[in-house]
Amino acid sequence: MPERLVRVRAPGKVNLSLRVGPVQDDGYHPLITVFQAVSVHEEVVARPADEIVVTASGPQAELVPTDSSNLAVRAARLVAERAGVDDGVHLELVKGVPVAGGMAGGSADAAAALVACDALWGTGLSRDDLHELAAALGSDVPFALLGHTAVGQGRGHLLTPALARGEFHWAFAVQDRGLSTAAVYAAYDDLHGDTAPHPTERDDVPLMQALLAGDAVALGKALHNDLQTAALELDPALAEPLAVAQDAGALGVVVSGSGPTVAALARSRQHATALAAAFTAAGVADRVLTATGPVAGARVVQHGD
Repeated sequence: MPERLVRVRAPGKVNLSLRVGPVQDDGYHPLITVFQAVSVHEEVVARPADEIVVTASGPQAELVPTDSSNLAVRAARLVAERAGVDDGVHLELVKGVPVAGGMAGGSADAAAALVACDALWGTGLSRDDLHELAAALGSDVPFALLGHTAVGQGRGHLLTPALARGEFHWAFAVQDRGLSTAAVYAAYDDLHGDTAPHPTERDDVPLMQALLAGDAVALGKALHNDLQTAALELDPALAEPLAVAQDAGALGVVVSGSGPTVAALARSRQHATALAAAFTAAGVADRVLTATGPVAGARVVQHGD
């Protein structure tokens, strides 16, 4: 008999804006962020197995944990518990999003695993069920499930879809060295302590207007990341790809999330290719990627043999 499998694709993200308040008693920082899903994807292939196991392939696959700490493993277990399923699953993670790069590759794996296990096991969980499980896994997992463009609040997991007209073009300078999200937040706390302002939605009015108008020039001017200074404190070499992108005419350039990936907004698809070439020529990236956004969230792309 042909082997049953489900293949799910989930996007990486760029934070168009990331505003971070002072750390709270629960250890979390209140956030207001504007996510955009981009066409740099993770794929998760789910096949029947005796137990829940994960393997990884693709760039930096050797850096991906394959034990119970892997978010995709945790996602499969949550689906099994919620639906009362005793079956196992082999989850093959095909990496496309940089590992520990601030583009939420692990969260994309988790979102894809939720959708893949639901489809493979025929559990029939609702989208609300999957979103609830996603929120239990991590702050960025619900957005990887939703995709497109959205405003995230709370820990980033409380999402409101945002309208973005048109298509935006990106070039990414990827570093093989990762940055720990926890370390970047700790550096942010060292820099700001209790003086960090509490973010409000008013801060991003120009950015939201740019998205609504499909105005890439205005969007480039409005890109913002409160964690960028902290990321530069930990990895000063990130100043180099930021400067290269600016010199190459990027409409805007920002460290993506907690870094170290640098995202440059381009005027067009051709300009994104030129920005990527500038990163390569200057030797300021281990790899370069180009992408468009917004794109859909986690979805089944193959279901069958």
